[in-house]
Amino acid sequence: MKNITRRKFVLTSAGLLVVYTVPTLSALRPLTPRQTPGPFYPKQPPLDNDNNLVQVAGSDTSAQGQITDLYGRVLDRNGHPLDGVRVEIWQCDNNGRYHHPNDQARRPLDPGFQGSGHTVTDSEGRYRFRTIHPVPYPGRTPHIHVAVFPEGRAPFVTQFYVAGEAKNADDFLYRAIPQERRHLVSVDFRSVELSDVQWMAEKDIVLEVTPA
Repeated sequence: MKNITRRKFVLTSAGLLVVYTVPTLSALRPLTPRQTPGPFYPKQPPLDNDNNLVQVAGSDTSAQGQITDLYGRVLDRNGHPLDGVRVEIWQCDNNGRYHHPNDQARRPLDPGFQGSGHTVTDSEGRYRFRTIHPVPYPGRTPHIHVAVFPEGRAPFVTQFYVAGEAKNADDFLYRAIPQERRHLVSVDFRSVELSDVQWMAEKDIVLEVTPA
């Protein structure tokens, strides 16, 4: 990862083929629950503003933590893909620090972690990020913030949680989601044996919008 020459990686990179499930249109899909953006939504995008959060342009230092490919689709509730939609994520680094001026914790910042990034969905509604496996910070279970910006509509914000994480049970925002809907923001992180990726995580985002 130290000698990346192409900063914005695509849907098939590093010899890794991401396979998506074809949506079924027979029933309405449950909507992804909304959640708060929290206090650390980026005040301004990083200078290196792309979908690879683990390598900052101009730096030979990769992010600390377990490298993760996070991917999925943005769909309407009929299962139709929403293409050309901006998707953002942001999360704390492996030391539990947000790259945000309001995070004044004494824990050191990881200079190799971008902190936030964005991508745009393709014709099949697909998005993809390279980031780190989320870690906890004081008062919160591990999570990744996600924002989607459908054209002509207010941004949709949610949070992704690690499925099966014991700390979820004590997290006030996770517990605020009705129990029968928590699976809609709980993400299975699958361990993989690749040279530059330790985890793969897939999650679709379903919005109450209609594609143009």
